[in-house]
Amino acid sequence: MIALPFALSARHKGFNRAEIVDQNFTEFVQLWQGDVHHAPDDGEPVLLGSALDARGFRELLGSQLISRHLDLMARVLRVQNKVFYTIGSSGHEGNAMVARLTRHTDPAFLHYRSGGFMAERFRKLPGMDPIMDSALSFAASKDDPASGGRHKVWGSKPLWVLPQTSTIASHLPKAFGTAVAIEQARRIGHALPIPDDSIAVCSFGDASSNHASAQSAFNAAAWTAYQKLPAPVLYVCEDNGIGISVKTPTGWISNNFKHRANLDYFFADGLDLAEGYAQVQRAVDHCRDTRRPTFLHLRTTRVMGHAGTDFEIEWRSVEELFALESSDPLLRSAEIALSSGLYTKASLLELYETTRKRCFEAAEDADRRPRITSLEDVMKPLAPYTPTAVKAEAERADYAERRLTVFGSEEKLPEKQPPRHLAIQIGQALHDVMAKYPESLLFGEDVAQKGGVYTVTKGLFKTFKGNRVFNTLLDETVILGLAQGYANMGMLPMPEIQYLAYFHNACDQIRGEACSLQFFSNDQYRNPLVMRVASLGYQKGFGGHFHNDNSIAALRDIPGLVVGCPSRGDDAATMLRTLMALAKVDGRVCAFLEPIALYMTKDLYEAGDGQWQYAYPAPGQAMSLGEGRVYNDSANDLVVFTFGNGVPMALRAARTIEAHHGWKTRVVDLRWLAPLNDAFIADQARSAKRILVLDEGRKSAGVGEGIITAIVEGGCGATPLRRVVGADTYTPLAGAALLVLPGEAEIVAAADKLA
Repeated sequence: MIALPFALSARHKGFNRAEIVDQNFTEFVQLWQGDVHHAPDDGEPVLLGSALDARGFRELLGSQLISRHLDLMARVLRVQNKVFYTIGSSGHEGNAMVARLTRHTDPAFLHYRSGGFMAERFRKLPGMDPIMDSALSFAASKDDPASGGRHKVWGSKPLWVLPQTSTIASHLPKAFGTAVAIEQARRIGHALPIPDDSIAVCSFGDASSNHASAQSAFNAAAWTAYQKLPAPVLYVCEDNGIGISVKTPTGWISNNFKHRANLDYFFADGLDLAEGYAQVQRAVDHCRDTRRPTFLHLRTTRVMGHAGTDFEIEWRSVEELFALESSDPLLRSAEIALSSGLYTKASLLELYETTRKRCFEAAEDADRRPRITSLEDVMKPLAPYTPTAVKAEAERADYAERRLTVFGSEEKLPEKQPPRHLAIQIGQALHDVMAKYPESLLFGEDVAQKGGVYTVTKGLFKTFKGNRVFNTLLDETVILGLAQGYANMGMLPMPEIQYLAYFHNACDQIRGEACSLQFFSNDQYRNPLVMRVASLGYQKGFGGHFHNDNSIAALRDIPGLVVGCPSRGDDAATMLRTLMALAKVDGRVCAFLEPIALYMTKDLYEAGDGQWQYAYPAPGQAMSLGEGRVYNDSANDLVVFTFGNGVPMALRAARTIEAHHGWKTRVVDLRWLAPLNDAFIADQARSAKRILVLDEGRKSAGVGEGIITAIVEGGCGATPLRRVVGADTYTPLAGAALLVLPGEAEIVAAADKLA
C-alpha cells in the first residue's frame, strides 16, 4: 500500500472521489522522494528481478493511464450529457498485463472493468486508436466501431473481443464453450478462424464468481479436464473485494478456488506491474501449453464508486476510502516509473496530462458525431434476414454423395421410404442436415448412444461418431454455452434441451447472450445455432410440469430469436432445413420446438388410419420463414388458428363442429411462432365468418395474444372470435393434465358459443 499525505484524507467529505483520485496521482508524483536508478534499456528489466522489461512497462503504463483518464473524463462529461456510461476500470488497470501476455487472436470475453486490457490489446494491431474508439462508445455514437452506438461495450472485431453486457458472469459458459470448440475443430477437421493453439480469455469480478452461471462454467471446465479433454480457458477473476456495496469475505476467492481439482489456480498482483507480470505470464503460458482450464486470481482494487451515481462516502468510512485510494495501482506504477529512472517527475506528469487531453479531445469529437435516431437503425443488426439467400441455402442439394454414405444406399434414402411419423422424420432430417453441413454438431443429455429419451436422435452417434454427436453433462446453461462457443468458431451447433421446462433454467444464455451478440456487435459477430427442444403438453404416461410444459411466452419474448414448431414429419424436415439456412446465412439463433405428444402419433381420426404419417420431402424442398399450412383452404364458416398439438386436435374437432352446425372449418397451422407472420394471419382472417384461436399455451402468456392482435390490426376485429387456451397453472400429473390443457371438447364448446 502506498503512503499518501495524511492531509488528503480530510478532503473526502468535500470532494467527489474522482477528483480525489486524480489529485492523489499528481501530488504523489510531486512529493515523491525515493531513490532513482539508472534508466534501463528497452529489453532490460524495469526493476531488478522483474520479468517486465522497460519497453513493456512504458507501454503498460500508457495503457493504464488511458484507462484511468477515460474513467475521469466519463465522470466529468456525464453531467453534461455527452457521455452515457460511468462504470469504470479504476483500480483494475493491472488487467492490461493479461492483454499484453495474450494474443489479439485469443477470443476475449470481458468484464466491464476492462479499460486497461482494451487499451493494451489495441497495441497488437497497428493503426488502431483505443481512446477514440472508447470515446465513441461512451458517447453512444453511430460511429462506435464496437456496437454502432447501441451500448457502451468493450469489443473489437479485429481484436477478437466479443462485445457483451454480461454483468452477472453469464458470459463464462460461452467462454468455456469457445475453449472447447478450439480443440473440437481439430477433431472434426474444421478450419478455425484463429490459430489452433489459441486460448479463450474470460474476466469477471470476485462477486460474480458466486453466480450460478459462473459455477456452471467452472464445474464444466473441471468436468472436462477430469476426463483429460482439453479446455484452454483462462478465467481471470479480478478480485477487488466488493460487489457494488457487498463485500467479499477476506480470503474467499483464494480459499474457494486454490484447491479445486482440475481448475489450475494462479495468483497475480494486479496492483504492481513489476511484480505481477511474471505471475500473469505463468498462468497464460500454463493455459496455452497444457490446454487445461486455468484460474487466474488477479488482485485489484476499486478506487472509485461502482458507477458515477455511487456515493460511497454515504456508506463507507473516510478511513476505509483513504486506505483504498492508497492501494491505487497507478501510484505503484508511478513509483516504478520514477525509481527506475525511466521518467522524471516532470515527464511523468506531462504524460499524465497529455493523456487526459487526448481523452477529452476524443470525447468532444465523439459528442459531435451522429447518434442513432431511428428505430430502424436500432434494430438493424438484431435479426438480419435475407430471404433469397436463405431459400437458396435451404434448398441446396449438392451433397448427394454424402447422403448415400449416411443413409447406406439409394434404396435406403428417406424419401424412398413409406410415410412415417414425426419422430422418425425428425431423425431422418437430422441425418440429412448433418450430411449437408460437415461443421454441424449435435449434443445434449442422452442424445448419443441412447438416441435421446424418445429415440429421435437414434443412429446419429453411430453414423457421425462421438466428435460430432455427443452427450454433455446435465446442465442446460453449459449446453447452451457450448453451443455459443462452437458458433463463435464457425461451426453449426444443434444443442438439445431435453424438455421445454429445462430451458427456463438457462434462458439467459439465449436471451442475454446468444441473441444479443449480433445486436451489441452491430452484426460483426454472429453465433448461429439451432436449439432443439422437446416441448409442449399432452404427453401420456410420463407427465407432470417438467415433461408437459406449455410455457412458450419466454421464448417469444427474446428479441431476434426464431421459433418454429412443426406438427407433422414432412413439415419438420423442411422447417429444419430453413432453420439451418437461417443460422448459416444470417447468423440467426433459432429454436425448434418438437411436440412430444406428436412424436409417435401415426393416426388422426381413429386407430390404424395412419393419417398423421407423411412422406419425407427430398432435398431441394424447404419451408419459408413465416409460411403457414392451411387445411381445407376454401372453407370459411369457421377458421381455427393454431400450431403444434392443436393442429390434429382442431382437425378432429372440425368433424364434430360440422355435424353440429353444418360448418366447413379451415384449420391454419402457423408453424412459425416467432416472428409471427401477421400478414398471413390477417389474410386468413379476412374471409372468415367466425374465428377460433386455439393456443395450448397459458391464458395469460401464450401465442394467442399475438394472433388476435394480428387479426385486429389487420382489420378483422369485427369478426366473431373465441379463444381456447390452457389454464394459468402448472401442469399436474396423469389424467389431471387434460383438465388444464385445451381439448377437442373445449374447441367444440367454443364453436357452439360462436353459433
